[in-house]
Amino acid sequence: MYINVFKFGGAAVNSAAGVKNVADILAQSDANHLLVVVSAMGKTTNALEVLLKNYRNNDPITVIESYKQVHDYHYSILEGLFEDKNHMVFGEVDSLFNMLRGYIRKGHLFTNEPLAYDFEYDQMVCFGELLSSTILYHYLALKSRSVKLFDVRDLIRTDSTFRDAHVDWKITEKLIQKTIPGFFHDHPEHGAIALTQGFIGSNSSGNTTTLGREGSDFSAAIFAWCLHSKEMTIWKDVPGVMNADPKWMADSVCLDTLSYREAIELAYYGASVIHPKTIKPLENANIVLRVRSFVDPNLPGTCIKNLRHWKIQIPIFIRKQDQILISLSPRDFSFILEENLSEIFRILANFRVKVNIMQNSAISFSICVDADPQKINPLIAYLKQDYETRYNDGLELFTIRHYTDGALNSIIRGRKVMMELRSRSTVQVVLK
Repeated sequence: MYINVFKFGGAAVNSAAGVKNVADILAQSDANHLLVVVSAMGKTTNALEVLLKNYRNNDPITVIESYKQVHDYHYSILEGLFEDKNHMVFGEVDSLFNMLRGYIRKGHLFTNEPLAYDFEYDQMVCFGELLSSTILYHYLALKSRSVKLFDVRDLIRTDSTFRDAHVDWKITEKLIQKTIPGFFHDHPEHGAIALTQGFIGSNSSGNTTTLGREGSDFSAAIFAWCLHSKEMTIWKDVPGVMNADPKWMADSVCLDTLSYREAIELAYYGASVIHPKTIKPLENANIVLRVRSFVDPNLPGTCIKNLRHWKIQIPIFIRKQDQILISLSPRDFSFILEENLSEIFRILANFRVKVNIMQNSAISFSICVDADPQKINPLIAYLKQDYETRYNDGLELFTIRHYTDGALNSIIRGRKVMMELRSRSTVQVVLK
């Protein structure tokens, strides 16, 4: 049985018009069976993060305000989709919001645990995907589509690394194979849809976990791998994989094809169009990945597949904002030796901080990382116990694949270079 996998991000379902457009794309698909993964609507994840922050600060007024923002946003979409205000979707969305409100009223769990924030993050932020999938499901059913909504927490099993959970592939494959093919066997009609959520899963205790920010792409890849799909499509608000983010480089162009290897490199360096974990399971199973535009579904997009000989004639730019550069030196000004580096990386792993770029000299070691205050503030406080610690924030990290001197100069433009690393095909610069 051939099951195609589609993934729609938050921008695709950020309004009633967006939901209708997704329904049109699905109706026009020539795939016989579709597994559809959907993200939270619009910027709901960001809004829920604000709600979580206010909740943990025990500020009732801001909690009510941020909760109301999420609530009203989803009801504005509901009202644009369903004329019948007695439709069951309103009751189901009400139930989800009651669960969210109940969690807030219940108070904090594990407040003395070091990773309490990560646990509470996953229990609260997951409501974005649950709300989005519920609304999309009922709209598709309203259009007489053969569709069923599956709770992904019953299908993707992970460990308990909250906010960045690791998938138990063996159990997950068994759960998905036991569930999804059976639905399509019972619904052999053309265009049947199995709908589920991206980004979330559950551990063996039944607690909700998340796969990391932008993890919905990875969720789709998990399903594609487990279902032995031939093809997976990620629907974006851009024509395909661009050589730069068109939001800051107006003359960026769409790449027709990419090799798995190049896509992995781009994801590793932070290209936002593809989640870093997404490519590897697809490459292992030789599943073609297409990145297409939901704005203009007639465009061919980018095809990512196994290409032994792949060349590109233009540089590819990757920009990461909100970076912080941390420099460490031993207090006695001894050399940075292997044992120092081993200890530093152990500390970084304990605080779950990913290094984007690093550089060392005889007496110092510098790293550039994402400026996540939940992780970075306690990390710096800990490092200061044993190291002279200096840092600069508000920085940008640019990575240029297949760079030229002209491409590098166009990025620097007189700005202060805080760090630079070059290899044969890649240059990275941290700019102030």
